[in-house]
Amino acid sequence: MSNPKDIVLKESEDIGGLEIEGPWLEDDITLDKIIKNYYLKIGFQASHIGKAIEIWKKIEEKRKKGEEITVFFGYTSNIVSSGLREIIAYLAKYKKIDVIVTTAGGVEEDFIKCLKPFILGDWKANGKLLREKGINRIGNIFVPNDRYIAFEEYMMEFFESLLKSQRESGEIITTSEFCYKLGEFLDKKLNTKEKEKSILYWAYKNNIPIFCPAITDGSIGDMLYFFKKYNKDKELKIDIANDIVKLNDLAINSKETACIVLGGSLPKHSIINANLFREGTDYAIYITTALPWDGSLSGAPPEEGVSWGKIGAEADYVEIWADATIVFPLLVYCVMK
Repeated sequence: MSNPKDIVLKESEDIGGLEIEGPWLEDDITLDKIIKNYYLKIGFQASHIGKAIEIWKKIEEKRKKGEEITVFFGYTSNIVSSGLREIIAYLAKYKKIDVIVTTAGGVEEDFIKCLKPFILGDWKANGKLLREKGINRIGNIFVPNDRYIAFEEYMMEFFESLLKSQRESGEIITTSEFCYKLGEFLDKKLNTKEKEKSILYWAYKNNIPIFCPAITDGSIGDMLYFFKKYNKDKELKIDIANDIVKLNDLAINSKETACIVLGGSLPKHSIINANLFREGTDYAIYITTALPWDGSLSGAPPEEGVSWGKIGAEADYVEIWADATIVFPLLVYCVMK
């Protein structure tokens, strides 16, 4: 461990840097100016948001100049459960992200919201009573069972189309192909405006690959179980092996990469591990509430990624310890507007 004496500045040293300062609210000032002009100088996590804005703006400026930077974007399913889903769809629509990695819930809940909305509930709702009423709870968000019933009707038809295609071609689709075809299926089957707020829809339209290594870990897995168990024909298969090659090659063949991750878990590691094969990503923005003290990957700070070679030694990175539902809309607004 470091000796505290080694990190204390000498009395004669000039520490330099920005002076800590917040906005003076008597001035003619807007919230936009507060975020863009003061967050870096406020300190604590506000300064981390300010740095994240600077990093993402740098990425955007380079891309506008025609420089090649592949933006990997990862998120867990709870992010799509919330209203951040529409913000991610915006990023996909305007091609601000190039590669997506998510969990099964991040795929299925996006589709479900095209059919019926989720409802704001309460953190203290009685679980037993909710169960009796057929309502599932995700934090303070309610998802009635009829959402999944509606989703199942579409998915059984979708599985049948995949099985038919597999029989005709003899090829087994990967999870990224599964997500692409699901976006195509959604586009053809739904004629509502709601699909234009879908991540799957815009990823399909703009050919942005969605990787979901744990595709069976959710409602999709439940439906695959019933589809295969209660049908005489159980041939439908999904390949996860070839997607490892595809994801890693996207990182290896990129001149520069950026990794933006909301939450942790499988999406975070899939993205940064792919970047290990190119000696680490060049830019990284983490937004998480996970702590590092238990050694989990979800809570692992960027410096840990540097030690593995998943984040470059000279990379520009920041980690924001905050609820993404509060921070991410501010971040995207300040970068994109």
